Amino acid sequence: MASEADEAEEGLEAEPLVVTIPHEAAGGRTDKTLAELVPELSRGRIQALMAEGRVTRDGQAVTDASGRALPGDYRIEVPPPVAAEPEPEAIPLAVLFEDAHLIVVDKPAGMAVHPAPGSERGTLVNALLHHCGATLSGIGGVARPGIVHRIDKETSGVMVAAKTDAAHQGLSALFAAHDIERTYVALTRGAPYPSRGTIEGAIARSTHDRKKMALVKTGGRHAVTHYQTERAFGPEEKPVAARVACRLETGRTHQIRVHLTSKGTPCLGDPVYGSGPPAEKVRDAIREAGLKRQALHAAVLGFRHPVIGGTLRFESPLPEDMARLEALLAAL
Repeated sequence: MASEADEAEEGLEAEPLVVTIPHEAAGGRTDKTLAELVPELSRGRIQALMAEGRVTRDGQAVTDASGRALPGDYRIEVPPPVAAEPEPEAIPLAVLFEDAHLIVVDKPAGMAVHPAPGSERGTLVNALLHHCGATLSGIGGVARPGIVHRIDKETSGVMVAAKTDAAHQGLSALFAAHDIERTYVALTRGAPYPSRGTIEGAIARSTHDRKKMALVKTGGRHAVTHYQTERAFGPEEKPVAARVACRLETGRTHQIRVHLTSKGTPCLGDPVYGSGPPAEKVRDAIREAGLKRQALHAAVLGFRHPVIGGTLRFESPLPEDMARLEALLAAL
């Protein structure tokens, strides 16, 4: 089970189905009721579409799969299938650890984890297929062999992939139990207040923009991020930027980006959640550093080896663009 929701179908025009739940069929679980009325879609598929905000009633997203089915018309957006079995590609990998069961890599910004519309080639999966060959676990499916979790295309940092089914199952169980150490470093606009704390709030697909996630009061998936400001930049009374360590308790799509934005301190360079421009000096620093993506890096990944036991822990230093930006911010 992946630790973050799948975004492979983002950007495609969906083909809508309109399903009417009559009064006599209402009252049961929404996912079960819809699956009975649309036999070509499995219950699990409907649950996934609901989590992505692709199921609506009266224009409102229906995200609670276990909620009571209400009578009325439901619109289900079913995106075209992603075709294609990914091909091995000889893409260099920064391998931090590898044994017969799993591989840990330092993913660069700009590399998608798995093939998706607009990123069919040049992904981590393509590179892993070439590097690992037939040893890569097949549990993730044809398009995502070995993939246990994912990080955004423009986020850099440490990831683990499974080479055997036993490792895949074991890692999936660790992620599901939140028994994984994951720390990200973000460079933010301003500094969060208080300087350390916990951000908690359910996350679901935005009803206003399907490409964005949002905090929601009902439905969604429970999300918890623990954060600590490691350094603030600029005037002490009103910092213009900060380096913030974020420890994930859960792993939802865009979780850190959404949670930091909810504090009024989005990641610098974030094209989706970075509402409002940073201070002029910070904009100049971003330009000089050559940062062209959100300043977010998966810096630490630690877990118990799912097959042979023993604790593994990996750290990745900031990549060049973020390190350069941090140095420029420190000089403000």
